[in-house]
Amino acid sequence: MTTPLPFGSITVGLDPTLFRIGHLHVGWYGLAVAAAIGAGLWVVRHETRGRGLPQDAVWSVGIWVAAGGFAGARLLHVVDRWSQYSGDPLGIFAFQRGGLAIEGALIGGLVAGVLAARLNRIPVLSLADAVAPGEILGQAIERLGCLVTGDALGGPTSLPWGVAYTNPGSMAKELGVAYQPVFAYEALWDLVVLAILWRLRHKLARPGALFGSYLMLYAVGKFAVTFLREERVWLAGLQQAHLLAILLFAVGLALFIYRGTRPTTAGSPRELAPLA
Repeated sequence: MTTPLPFGSITVGLDPTLFRIGHLHVGWYGLAVAAAIGAGLWVVRHETRGRGLPQDAVWSVGIWVAAGGFAGARLLHVVDRWSQYSGDPLGIFAFQRGGLAIEGALIGGLVAGVLAARLNRIPVLSLADAVAPGEILGQAIERLGCLVTGDALGGPTSLPWGVAYTNPGSMAKELGVAYQPVFAYEALWDLVVLAILWRLRHKLARPGALFGSYLMLYAVGKFAVTFLREERVWLAGLQQAHLLAILLFAVGLALFIYRGTRPTTAGSPRELAPLA
């Protein structure tokens, strides 16, 4: 006998695959990722122009950031669910099913971005500040793409805003069961962070302070909502996302303190160096 869903629950029966062309599958999640990248780049373009950064070089760096972020996001997702992918290696490349770890995107994009910015002689921290608002907007849009795929869910819930899935192509653990929409909580927090960063972007003058704020704010929300997830525990009762959130917060705090207390004079050579 099927257990009735809580009143108000959202039932999603859509196929995560939007359409197929031969062996090519285009999914709703891929559409959300494309929209996230487009919206994020639009904001980044606005911010880099306002900071006087060279546009040609910035777009070159942006390509590497997107590639590094995507690779890191997928890699971290696969590592966290290796028991699932070890028996289905080809599933690693089935991107249309969804499955990107935001922390992996941050780490992969950060590493690729720093290297590319250094090669193009763009001030790394100034570029990072310009990227922060667009990055968090993209994360919010990408998370909403999980609505169709059934990724980033919490445990079963009796709350009226739970989400249940009926399509066998979804990533939900069990069909017809209402789960906590953790992806929606993350998206809402990301939008709150975006609003805060938007207010601070002209008040935190020292390069790197805004990006440090972004890392700390994002990490706080990620750490909190991860308690609603039911993923593998890695250490001291904490999941992988908890540990990475702690790491991101520590990096953001160190960067914020370093840039906020470092004595410099406007226009000094150190302030204009590639890492400034």
